Amino acid sequence: MAESCKEPDSLSCSICLDVLKRPVTLHCGHSYCMDCVNGYWDQEDQKGVYSCPQCRHTFMPRPVLSKNTVLVDLMVKMSVEGQPMAPAEDEVDPGDVKCDFCTVKKLTAVKSCLVCLASYCATHLQPHYESAAFKRHKLVEVSASIQEKICSKHDKLLEVYCRSDDQCICLLCVMDEHKGHDTVSAAAERKEKQKLFGKKKRRYQQGIQEKEKQLRQLRQKMKALKCSKDAAVDQNEKAYADIVLMADKRRCAMKELIKDQEMSAMSQAEALVNRLEKDIRELKKGEDELKQLSLTEDHIHFLQGCQTIFDQMEPVVSSDVNIELQTPFDFVTKAISDLRDKMETIAKAIAEISETIQVDSDPKTRQEFSIHSCCLSLDPNTAFENLLLSEGNSKVTWIKKAHKYPFHPERFTKYDQVLCTEGLSGVCYWEVEWRGPRVEVAVCYKGAGLEENSFGYNDQSWCISLSNSTCTFWHNEIKTKISIPCFSTVGVYLNHQGGSVSFYTVSDSGQMMLLHRVQTTFSQPLYPGFMVSRGASVRIITPEH
Repeated sequence: MAESCKEPDSLSCSICLDVLKRPVTLHCGHSYCMDCVNGYWDQEDQKGVYSCPQCRHTFMPRPVLSKNTVLVDLMVKMSVEGQPMAPAEDEVDPGDVKCDFCTVKKLTAVKSCLVCLASYCATHLQPHYESAAFKRHKLVEVSASIQEKICSKHDKLLEVYCRSDDQCICLLCVMDEHKGHDTVSAAAERKEKQKLFGKKKRRYQQGIQEKEKQLRQLRQKMKALKCSKDAAVDQNEKAYADIVLMADKRRCAMKELIKDQEMSAMSQAEALVNRLEKDIRELKKGEDELKQLSLTEDHIHFLQGCQTIFDQMEPVVSSDVNIELQTPFDFVTKAISDLRDKMETIAKAIAEISETIQVDSDPKTRQEFSIHSCCLSLDPNTAFENLLLSEGNSKVTWIKKAHKYPFHPERFTKYDQVLCTEGLSGVCYWEVEWRGPRVEVAVCYKGAGLEENSFGYNDQSWCISLSNSTCTFWHNEIKTKISIPCFSTVGVYLNHQGGSVSFYTVSDSGQMMLLHRVQTTFSQPLYPGFMVSRGASVRIITPEH
């Protein structure tokens, strides 16, 4: 098998038919030049399937190729033994280490020498294999950080560890500035420090086990939550279907009742019409008889007819008949009004249920809130002239001497306020620490002349005003007093899509207490903002997990 390895064809690329350059080996066992196989696969990108050019073994997805250092060493050794096939080398790719001895064309280094403190390409490495002068030199895998292993003062290899100064030194350092220090060999110190790895490893393992346990519990809760959600949705759909069904039945019953009432009223009206029409006919008949009798010239006939007419009953001409039809549908108006009132009551109950669901879905502990933590930074373009931003624009402090900020249309010019750069429109949580006589923690829409308004004095901002004695909530110039005492840490939880923003006070032990909660509909991203009075400061902090 060793003989077969020395055959020129065994170390050549079947694509370019030349000696392997930066050889790579696929999972199927065949080796190619890295550039050759990458070029071959680039042509197969449109197919989405990558195969070996020889055996057609397919790979999904496209493999990430790395240089086969075993083949590189083998080719170097064969070159040393006299085989006419030293590998041709390419120019150094980004990330590869250059040969320290190439002068015209820098080639890729294949080994580093800890004695020479240099890296060599395959050609310049040959003396280390051929000459007895290099037999004691220690070759290692090529390293870009070899200079980090050299003493900057003596240009010697770092071989000793100084426990007194906790640093790696060379042998000359031991006799120089580290003389008398507690020094040991690098190997001995590694052995001691590696013992600590066991404790560290156990802590890592414990952490992994704990996190995996939490992950399992969380996934179980997610599964239970999904089941609960499905059951709630089914119950909701059934309840609404029942309400719609009852309303539809009531609608049909009301429709039938109206028809019955209409038929009853129309029947009475038709009977009255028939009666009136009969009376009219009889009256007209009597009128016609009088007219005919008055036109006769026979006096005897007239007198005889008169007696008959006078004997008849007098026609009823009274207006006692009630021709005004009563409105039989007045009860419908009242019934519908009552139904509307009931539906409004139901709608309010549904709204209360929705709000309860929203509140119950909010996080409960500081750790749960911290999952939604967002990174905020104060916007210098909005800061009032007496506000100084520091600590990477995470802290704002009121200063007596006005800062000469450049003009900006979004800068607050009347109130000691500043906004954050980030506009929030998802589920977010952030905390601040406040100091001083009074500060305000707010969220607001950006623009629309807000730089001319104080937080909470329009319908575009919501804020908590904090002082050592009182705590109040402001919105649209309406003040709401809060009786809960406020600590120096305040948390804000925003559910933009759910239309809620909640302000919490956070105790030193991490307990969360709700100060105020807003339920509305947000139409724009919300920007966190702060008002800082004279002698006060606010610092954005990262919640503890």
